[in-house]
Amino acid sequence: MSPIPSNLGSDPEDWERQLICQIRRRHLLWRTEQTYCDWARRFVRFIAPTSPHLAGRSEVEQFLTDLAVRLRCSPSTQKQALNAIVFFIQEALSHQLGEIDFTYAAPRRRVPVVLSRDECSRLFAQLKETTLLLAELAYGSGLRNLELLRLRIQDLDLARGRLIVRGGKGDKDRVTVLPSRLNGRLAAHMDRLRGLYRQDREEKVQGVWLPPGLSRKYPGAGTSWEWQWVFPSRELSRDPATGTIRRHHLLEGGFQTAIRNAGRLAGIDKRVTPHVLRHSFATHLLESGTDIRTVQELLGHTDVRTTQIYLHVMQKPGIGVKSPLD
Repeated sequence: MSPIPSNLGSDPEDWERQLICQIRRRHLLWRTEQTYCDWARRFVRFIAPTSPHLAGRSEVEQFLTDLAVRLRCSPSTQKQALNAIVFFIQEALSHQLGEIDFTYAAPRRRVPVVLSRDECSRLFAQLKETTLLLAELAYGSGLRNLELLRLRIQDLDLARGRLIVRGGKGDKDRVTVLPSRLNGRLAAHMDRLRGLYRQDREEKVQGVWLPPGLSRKYPGAGTSWEWQWVFPSRELSRDPATGTIRRHHLLEGGFQTAIRNAGRLAGIDKRVTPHVLRHSFATHLLESGTDIRTVQELLGHTDVRTTQIYLHVMQKPGIGVKSPLD
């Protein structure tokens, strides 16, 4: 098992060590580890001075109800907190909670922000090089931010116009469209990456991160060309879970900032984020007549009702119904 990471500080609480040990045993993602630890800390602060080792169903119910009633969090946030706290109490502290009764957060329906095709063009005009390629790929394939940044060389099938998303939301794989317009630039981009790849191999840099099961089955896969990141960081960094120095993919914050700045420079009076490009992908496909079930599969939605939200922001909602004023 990997060592306890440095982010715990010099004198971490024993409950936090127990939580991380259980997370590592189950090979959960680093992002999940961060999320679960954050919720556990919030829960411990909420029940203080009671020790988490003495916490039970009542404390958990009070915490989840407080999120809904006082903090008015969204259902998805409350569900994330529920999963994290139940894992913390039952798996890390070995206390069985039984059935939990709490006030559920009120569901909210939010209309997604969508750019017009003209706004997309204006946004792209403010970007260049790798950031432009990232933005066009996010829009052209309908990718979530992390799905985009975690792409590996083998996930791009330029010849067949396909892009494979591995371990997307819900740890599901899916296939989506790869814009043929980007083929030449993606090929040139990967040619440049080969130089960086050769440099890393010559300098004996550790291979890229792989899922634990895969790294055990194929120990040398991390140094193979096909497993390299499509959008690697320029600098090497320390793996927070193992302490290994290796090359990671680009971080979310830099791309998010670049998109926000480009939206402002383009004069777009909307809140522009990388996820807005995914919303625009879905909406523009529906506006062009693509079947909603096809859009659902390309986006990786489990339920078509999730995809139907884009029907409310189409340029011509109601399957092209004309306004009586027109």
